[in-house]
Amino acid sequence: MTLPRTEPSHRRAADVRDSGGPEGNERLTALTGVVLLLLFAAEGLTLLQLSRLLYWHYLLGFLLIGPVCLKISSTVYRFTRYYTRRQPYVRKGPPRPLPRVLGPLIVLSTITVLGTGVLLGIQRRPHVYAGYSLVFLHKLSFVGWAALMTVHVLAYLPRLPRLLAADAMPGRTARAVGGRGLRYSLVLLSLGAGAVLAAWGSTLATSWSR
Repeated sequence: MTLPRTEPSHRRAADVRDSGGPEGNERLTALTGVVLLLLFAAEGLTLLQLSRLLYWHYLLGFLLIGPVCLKISSTVYRFTRYYTRRQPYVRKGPPRPLPRVLGPLIVLSTITVLGTGVLLGIQRRPHVYAGYSLVFLHKLSFVGWAALMTVHVLAYLPRLPRLLAADAMPGRTARAVGGRGLRYSLVLLSLGAGAVLAAWGSTLATSWSR
């Protein structure tokens, strides 16, 4: 029988101290998720008057790329640490069944929504793929993404206040989990990377406006 892989105790302690371990990863994922929730909500508002708010639609869309990459990275990191039998993550356990099933679908739909949006900006005309226009694929992927994200947000929303307050409010709980500065730095860096992309991507809206 194959025994679970174990790590030296000093390596496990260093991982928890530097990054906060699975609890720190969960807080990073939650913090990034809140940032994305706000940005996606603002992006959704631009759909109400897309012809007038196309510039902001593009700007927010490209801004989202940075935090989306961070959210996917933090989720994949937990996945790999768990299935490579890192003991703190094994003890934390896997996500609940529904999020485990929806996770890959959410990642795929998010990449599709953003990817088709970027292609629309770059190509500046509605190209056809597999018999469907790129505009249609962008809209269709958005509908699927919105349905999946509704379930995802409702599943995790009750846990967000505790996770956010633990890092945002100074106290014994926040000090007990390492990597607080790293988590905030990563979120700020992802927004900075998204802002650079947004500065370029927002200019692509002019071709569609014409």
